Amino acid sequence: MSQIPTTIKNIIFDLGGVILDIDPERSVRAFESLGLKGAILTGGWGYKHEVFLNMEKGLISDEEFRDGVRSLLNKPVADEVIDQAWCAMLVDFPADRVELLKRLKSDFRLYLFSNTNHIHWKAFHSLFQKQHEFSLSSLFERDYYSHELKNRKPALESFQAVIDRAGLNPSETLFIDDSKENIEGAQQVGLHAIHLSPEKDLQGLFS
Repeated sequence: MSQIPTTIKNIIFDLGGVILDIDPERSVRAFESLGLKGAILTGGWGYKHEVFLNMEKGLISDEEFRDGVRSLLNKPVADEVIDQAWCAMLVDFPADRVELLKRLKSDFRLYLFSNTNHIHWKAFHSLFQKQHEFSLSSLFERDYYSHELKNRKPALESFQAVIDRAGLNPSETLFIDDSKENIEGAQQVGLHAIHLSPEKDLQGLFS
């Protein structure tokens, strides 16, 4: 494990793009097919419309989110159609990553910190259970989500909330994320951090 500092006792993982394969373009296309263009900005997790950002910060309910999308569309659309478009980006939990996390549990305390929302939360927990026949949360000592914290990465307060709630020493804790912005935020609160860029492989970090 040459890339992991020897002082590390805890690892906080991002979810999408690290453990869960995602394809935001699927949701982009799904919303465009409903008549909503630019809802999710291409190439990242930026949102053009505040309703998406507020959903990820847990500031609005599922119902308010769907009503917000309908107001942007300016036409009636069923709840399940909106949910399907929103969740289209959630692809797969590769088995090799799940096995890696199982192995790492014997050497490190594992945590999860994801920018997400209640609709996605229900969908990816269901997807994981269906694929692997056990609970995603059981891989971690605790899993933390932006919609529950009422704050999202890269806000320093969001990282500090996770550190405080888990009782972690930042100097003994590694954070892994696929966003440079989030890595910079983590480093500012004293966490060790590794940017999992597209050319990097999660298994390779621990080989």
